[in-house]
Amino acid sequence: MTPLVRLAAHSAWNRRASLVLAVGAMALSVMLLLAVERLREEARNGFEQSVSGADLIVGARGSPLQLLLYSVFRLGDASQDMSWASVEKLSGHPAVAWVIPLSLGDSHRGYPVLATTQAYFAHFRTGEQRPLVFRQGRPFRVVFETVLGAEVADALRYRPGDRIALAHGSGESGLAEHTDKPFTVVGILARTGTPVDRTVHISLAAMEAIHLDWQGGAPVPGFAIPAEWVQKFDLRPKTVTAAIVGLKSRAAVFGVQHWVNQNRDEALMAVLPGVALAQLWEMLAQVERVLFVVSALVVAVGLAGLVAVVLASLDQRRRELAILRAVGARPRDILALLMLEGAGLVLAGALSGLALLTALVMLAGPLLEARYGLALAATLPGERELFLLGGAIIAGFAASLIPAWRAYRASLADGLTPKI
Repeated sequence: MTPLVRLAAHSAWNRRASLVLAVGAMALSVMLLLAVERLREEARNGFEQSVSGADLIVGARGSPLQLLLYSVFRLGDASQDMSWASVEKLSGHPAVAWVIPLSLGDSHRGYPVLATTQAYFAHFRTGEQRPLVFRQGRPFRVVFETVLGAEVADALRYRPGDRIALAHGSGESGLAEHTDKPFTVVGILARTGTPVDRTVHISLAAMEAIHLDWQGGAPVPGFAIPAEWVQKFDLRPKTVTAAIVGLKSRAAVFGVQHWVNQNRDEALMAVLPGVALAQLWEMLAQVERVLFVVSALVVAVGLAGLVAVVLASLDQRRRELAILRAVGARPRDILALLMLEGAGLVLAGALSGLALLTALVMLAGPLLEARYGLALAATLPGERELFLLGGAIIAGFAASLIPAWRAYRASLADGLTPKI
């Protein structure tokens, strides 16, 4: 350790109470800056990994973005359903390899219920073409069987063999339940970090079965169909919310999209998931910029506080600096001393902010994943985070030049002469 570094360390230690507060403010501001960036990045990754390998998403004509949000991310509600006849017609198109029909609307303790077919487990992909894998059990085979996403099973502590009742509509409380037609858990999917984890999966026939004795969103008074009798009825769905489509060749995607959009039997639209996601990012770009500006301003406030603390301490250190000059320290040595102290404080604040972010992610990560589906992990900072961290350190170093320059300009006589 050089004499200058040792001197700076001893000087900082003597003023540790005020400097700890300044470093703490800097650490909190850096943590906020990095947290906003990590949340933004994880939100994008989560959306982009939610569906993979799907060429088109088909639903009732309306907003492409809304169709993507409610069919893939379980956000919002469909304004209108598409008929089952349209699903069958779509499945029969020569360019279509597979179709996954989706029917939404019910829930279980706040988690959405998705009715679909076996094609969902065979063809649905997440991330980099990763298929759905069963952590326990198997797919549903009969009407009143259900497959749970990993988060649903873990949060509610369900295991294969448990029986659950679904609720009519979405929400967490105050909903009418289909208690007369309980479901048996037969499978639990492995965690994917996507909305699949927060979904209760049933068959399309099951969705029809639990609503046989319902009309207008409520049970028919004085009329009930026992669970063991539902097989006597036609359980083919009349409508579905949307359908995910895979093609035999991606070269046919625009032809099939045009064919769906021009369908004369029903007003439908086909959306390319990538295009709809691009629209989503375009909508959120302004929000991202505002959040970045706010977090950058917080960092600026933290740096201003640090500079203010160092400047305020200069008056108390006038004699210290003058004595250093008297024993042979040159003005540039005083400048270097103050710059070294400022750089050390900024670096300590930046690294403390990174440590605080890591601790926060470890503590709040499971809660964010359970509530909002943001799978935050305590990983090494990414390229953009390192860029922001480096920018904060450089800005802090530049700010530390202010008190260093003031000390450099102070004269020996000013330091040795008491103020009257």
